[in-house]
Amino acid sequence: MMLSFFDQFMSPSYLGMPLIALAIALPWTLYPTPTSQWVNNRVLTLQSWFISRFTQQIFTPLNPAGHKWAALLTSLMLFLITLNMLGLLPYTFTPTTQLSLNMGLAVPLWLATVITGMRNQPTATLGHLLPEGTPTPLIPVLIIIETISLFIRPLALGVRLTANLTAGHLLIQLIATAVFVLLPMMPTVAILTATVLFLLTLLEIAVAMIQAYVFVLLLSLYLQENI
Repeated sequence: MMLSFFDQFMSPSYLGMPLIALAIALPWTLYPTPTSQWVNNRVLTLQSWFISRFTQQIFTPLNPAGHKWAALLTSLMLFLITLNMLGLLPYTFTPTTQLSLNMGLAVPLWLATVITGMRNQPTATLGHLLPEGTPTPLIPVLIIIETISLFIRPLALGVRLTANLTAGHLLIQLIATAVFVLLPMMPTVAILTATVLFLLTLLEIAVAMIQAYVFVLLLSLYLQENI
């Protein structure tokens, strides 16, 4: 019984072929395509408003050199939100619960910010490894600590997103199982538990959006340090 709780995180396959690529590519077909009309429908208007507000929120603190990343980070934000939200639907697979996928997104983008800093301002980028005014005996130790913290950043990005979504899905499944078990024996308790399940689902919707935002926000902060 305990093992079945983790079956939802297994990558689905059909005829021996993994379907995670289909699960990643399918969300892009759900977005409405902008048209050349002067007046758009409500969905397009809401989508355009959300993208403009998010872009303004993320890139206002950055200097103009970082605005080149606007299209990439905004697309990543929409992509992660869609995957996280679709994963809350019944009988669906959430690709962002796979650490391999999240690390595949985090490591190249983090490495791109570091390479950008090393190419544009190598002195300032290396200066982050040693705070100003550090006592001489502590210089080797602090350089090692700062280097380790630098390389932990992509791991933290991937693990944070994976852990939050995995914990939420497991908690929803545990409480839903408790509702089905308690319904024949204690209907009142089962109804109360179902209410908790509904509130938890609302919380998971918020977590799915917040975690995607935090992922992109941290990437923008790493970018801000290197431009």
